[in-house]
Amino acid sequence: MRLQINGRPYEADAEPRTLLSDFIRHQAGLTGTKVGCEHGVCGACTVQLDGEPVRSCLMLAVQADGRSVRTIEGLAEADAPLHPLQQAFHEHHALQCGFCTAGILMTLDAFLREHPEPSEAEVREALAGNLCRCTGYHNIVKAVLHAAKNGGSGSAEPPAPTPEGREAGEAAADRGLGA
Repeated sequence: MRLQINGRPYEADAEPRTLLSDFIRHQAGLTGTKVGCEHGVCGACTVQLDGEPVRSCLMLAVQADGRSVRTIEGLAEADAPLHPLQQAFHEHHALQCGFCTAGILMTLDAFLREHPEPSEAEVREALAGNLCRCTGYHNIVKAVLHAAKNGGSGSAEPPAPTPEGREAGEAAADRGLGA
């Protein structure tokens, strides 16, 4: 299968039953994506597929063939030490153990692209699919509001899926595998 991971072309073989989370961690060697519940409930495994957040533990790696995957390792621009959301999390003490942080950041980056000036209630709603057992969310919400006020997500528009990726995604959806 061929795909882009964090803007770089990547080609590898994957068994049909390999989850995207396992492919990212074990075959691509990008361990920032965490696997928590393995049921899609906690959000720790969230990555972006063609710019949209997805639970990588619920998706087969082959469903990403021809598409663009962005992980936490690709969140900050190459010449920047931290993404604006990462910087805001640091400044507002919005993380503790950090296990959930990658999934939260990938969710919120996409959220801020569509909602550049969110209210506190909108941020809390956007966070509803990500579990954090350490922080209580207060400082996470403060960090997101700060990032939105000071430059938003900082991310460029996500790359458009290739024609092959769209076809693969449509074919997977037709087989009931939804991307």
